[in-house]
Amino acid sequence: MNWLADAGELRAFLDAHPQAARICADLPLRANLSVIENIAVIPQYRDNLGYNAAADLAWTLLTQAGYSDCAFKRDPDLSHEERFVAKLLRAAISHPPVLLIDRPGMLLPDCLYPPLVRTLLERMADRLNDCWIVDYRWNEPLYAPR
Repeated sequence: MNWLADAGELRAFLDAHPQAARICADLPLRANLSVIENIAVIPQYRDNLGYNAAADLAWTLLTQAGYSDCAFKRDPDLSHEERFVAKLLRAAISHPPVLLIDRPGMLLPDCLYPPLVRTLLERMADRLNDCWIVDYRWNEPLYAPR
């Protein structure tokens, strides 16, 4: 966990870690693509992987995360939780050195998000390198075990 006091600290933190793949409200899914296509497009673009191989990899990630039921939904039809998972897997598919979850409460406004994020990260642990969560200091009590 990385606790921030304000937006200035957030900007400084992000500037200091350009290698991080961000999961945040500012980076939307492509509305014209399904969840599986949003995830698969990354290795297609970055690694020149064919669609079938990329979609198989995306399907594997969705299944491991426990969200294969949303694979063919498009962004407007997703719950906040499904959208978060799609963004997480889209970032994780390329195995970046650091996965940065930027203020998860902005992505998951309708749930107690720390347990959800913890569960997802545990399910995906073998596929992730470092994972950092940045959140404002005033949200720290939400992360305490209950």
